[in-house]
Amino acid sequence: MDQIARSSKDMGQALRNARKAQQMTQADLATRSGIWQRTISTIETNAGGAKLDTIFDLLAALDMEIVVVPRSKSAPEDLQDIF
Repeated sequence: MDQIARSSKDMGQALRNARKAQQMTQADLATRSGIWQRTISTIETNAGGAKLDTIFDLLAALDMEIVVVPRSKSAPEDLQDIF
């Protein structure tokens, strides 16, 4: 499952989608990652302010990784969602 994340909100949604694809609850992910369920909920709804280490811990618990690539070119109307 590939998903583009260009904002903290996108990252939260990507984590949520991955968790659900693995049929895990937030409590399951909390147990597996060592991150509080409340923190997972906050990140999934809007990851703003989440520590990078926390994001990496969640990715590891979901057996996922981040791949950094050049940004794809978008139409100007697509950029309004970023800001």
